Amino acid sequence: MGKVVLVTGVARQLGGRFVRRIQRDPDVDRVIGVDAVAPEHHLGGAEFLKADIRHPAIARVLAETRVDTVVHMDINGTPLGKRGGRASVKETNVIGTMQLLGACQKAPNVERVVIKSSTSVYGSAPRDPAVFTETTTPKSLPSGGFAKDIVEVEGYVRGFARRRPDVAVCILRFANILGPCADSPLAEYFSLPVLPTVLGYDPRLQFVHEDDAIDVLRIAAAAPRRGTLNSGTFNIAGDGVLLLSQTSRRLGRPTLPLFLPTVTWAGTALRSVGITDFSPEQIRLLTHGRVVETTQMRETLGFHPKYTTAEAFAEFARSRGPGLLPPESLARTVDRLAGVLTAHRTPAQ
Repeated sequence: MGKVVLVTGVARQLGGRFVRRIQRDPDVDRVIGVDAVAPEHHLGGAEFLKADIRHPAIARVLAETRVDTVVHMDINGTPLGKRGGRASVKETNVIGTMQLLGACQKAPNVERVVIKSSTSVYGSAPRDPAVFTETTTPKSLPSGGFAKDIVEVEGYVRGFARRRPDVAVCILRFANILGPCADSPLAEYFSLPVLPTVLGYDPRLQFVHEDDAIDVLRIAAAAPRRGTLNSGTFNIAGDGVLLLSQTSRRLGRPTLPLFLPTVTWAGTALRSVGITDFSPEQIRLLTHGRVVETTQMRETLGFHPKYTTAEAFAEFARSRGPGLLPPESLARTVDRLAGVLTAHRTPAQ
């Protein structure tokens, strides 16, 4: 008998893609997709069970299907489509994870648990280190939103790992996932015709292509390959970084630099009319940025992304179509303006 894999969050595009891909792995015999709502996309030959992981009934699902591998992808920053709001998302993230782990603890067949986490666990603050490693303690813990959810989720996961040391547990801390199917808050932000930015800040950002996200989830869900270890916590990001100003130029979307209080007000206004989830934590990311070290991803997990941060962003940009300004013209204008400013500063130095 091959492996029996249960995947949560399959109504979202990334979860659906992972389910369709893992079915092709030769050592996988059965794949079960779970979500509170039926997916609008097909799941290939996988079985779909409509179940809410916030309810104790998820324990019965694990017991009846004799699952040995659980891939928990139902941890997100925004509701699916227009269903629910921030409160329901938090419940699914935190209470849902707690219920799922409780079910895994009681299920003797479970041998491996994979958690789709986020580098949001590090937060974004002015005194942050230049680069976060998996063992770096944040200067200030996230006080709310998705980032706080992730902190609580990982706390429950560590507790589960202590109670079930026989289970291999892998936490994947993803940088922002982008690609043609991206549906994250940051993808919504980059889709705005004009990008509000914080005056005086140009943060460094990292991205993961959704294809790489699928591949690393497969590695985490499988038995470790020779010379690698896929239990533990790993930062997942493409090589390199992009400045926020570089992303706007490559999109062909002009920026609108605003004072921080104005950006906060604009974010509240955008959220209230449902244009984008411009949350306080996203404003902090777009102010201070975040960069993580990926040595353990390569040397221990044995995963090497196909896409760099810049290449992942380029794929996303192509899927969104041209912005208000041609990228080449916008780049030339910004370079010309920078040259003028430099020339004016030089005599005074």
